[in-house]
Amino acid sequence: MAGGITDTGELYSPYVGLVYMFNLIVGTGALTMPKAFATAGWLVSLILIMFLGFMSYMTTTFVMEAMAAANAQLRWKRMEKHKEDDDEDSSSGVSDSDVLLPDGYARSETRPILSVQRRGSPSIFEITERVEMGQMASMFFNKVGVNLFYFCIIIYLYGDLAIYAAAVPVSLMQVTCSVTGNHSCGVEDGTKYNDTDKCWGPIRRIDAYRLYLAAFILLLGPFTFFNVQKTKYLQIMTSLMRWIAFVIMIILALIHIGKGEGEGHPPLAQLSGIPNLFGVCVYSFMCQHSLPSLITPISKKQHVNKLVLLDYILILGFYSLLSFTAIYCFRNETLMDMYTLNFTNSNITNIAFIRYFLGLFPVFTISTNFPIIAVTLRNNWKTLFHREGGTYPWVVDRIVFPAITLIPPVLVAVCTHDLESLVGITGAYAGNGIQYIIPAFLAYCSRKDTQLVFGSGTVNNHLSPFRHIFWIWFVLLWSLFCFVFVTANIILSETKL
Repeated sequence: MAGGITDTGELYSPYVGLVYMFNLIVGTGALTMPKAFATAGWLVSLILIMFLGFMSYMTTTFVMEAMAAANAQLRWKRMEKHKEDDDEDSSSGVSDSDVLLPDGYARSETRPILSVQRRGSPSIFEITERVEMGQMASMFFNKVGVNLFYFCIIIYLYGDLAIYAAAVPVSLMQVTCSVTGNHSCGVEDGTKYNDTDKCWGPIRRIDAYRLYLAAFILLLGPFTFFNVQKTKYLQIMTSLMRWIAFVIMIILALIHIGKGEGEGHPPLAQLSGIPNLFGVCVYSFMCQHSLPSLITPISKKQHVNKLVLLDYILILGFYSLLSFTAIYCFRNETLMDMYTLNFTNSNITNIAFIRYFLGLFPVFTISTNFPIIAVTLRNNWKTLFHREGGTYPWVVDRIVFPAITLIPPVLVAVCTHDLESLVGITGAYAGNGIQYIIPAFLAYCSRKDTQLVFGSGTVNNHLSPFRHIFWIWFVLLWSLFCFVFVTANIILSETKL
């Protein structure tokens, strides 16, 4: 995500792209959603998740529109450069653009751009080059806007790392304390555990958590100081494990409910749980920052908006199924921050392998993602402070940037392992910026730039269905309302303590 144009990669069909996008969106956030549903009430949760899914789809179309506009501008600049080269070397019989540009560009580049567009050329806005969000911000925003973009993306990635750094030790603590027979760690009797409870021997739960956190950072932290490459097979393995885990949890909960043994009685609405549910839902629908790498390799993009809409409908159905089976299977007070942990020490299943597989599932999947997110954050720090033609000293490049990447999320994880709050705050603040504010401004600024460069009669064939200026203002006002609402709720909650 550190701005720049990168290789498009191998092309794939629209339906493969649909699967990739589904896998990207449905991640760690989904595991914190059942508890958020239980605390906010099933009706409020259903209405809010449908609305936030719609909002996320809208801003996804904004990003795709900006990607098309960025491709058009880059293509036009290349055409202008070739035209200048041709003027300098008019004796050449064959123009370089005949080779480098798609059919139609070589013949049309000598005409004004409006003439090209009036002939209905659809290809100038085709998304053929992968332009990351950082590059789009550099193209369409001023310097202040670019810095704010990187600030927002960095805060979001810090939140991601803090969530990952806490989730793995929490899962390990829960499973190992369960194995030693200390049932204060479990959820079967509905009692809330305490961090000072014994885990094994003289070791308290909080001590076990910090030991696992230290081991996690010692094992995976060093990857921040290097580049992480060739993760394709790791990602395939973790995706497979994720879907096996989700399917097992849904089936076990449905069987339990079908036998009439479901213990959940969720409330209709509980307003105090809405701010956290908002943050969890925003985090769980997050994909805007990765759209360039997902959409660009799709071979046929004529109906990409419809495919993305289908993806969102499927994801909405999946989230609802996972959360509703959870809140009717388990009592509200027994639902854990990480839903998989509800199966480690309960009467849902007696199969030890399934219990340990679900309990340790976050350990395997998150451990493979942590180095990738850390390297991405480190690279964004480098891009933010980079100056044209400059290079970083070895100490700054290899020590300082990795250190400022790793230390803050570790400190957060040391101070708290409340995953629901971490996900909620990350989604409500940094997620708010990435999912709403940045896409809205990208759409607005790219439309203005497109009109200036190509003229008011030019039509972007990837223009968002929400093309009226009303929708941009609606997204911005909604993001402001959410920011104020969540902040006010946090302040009021603190004053009550």
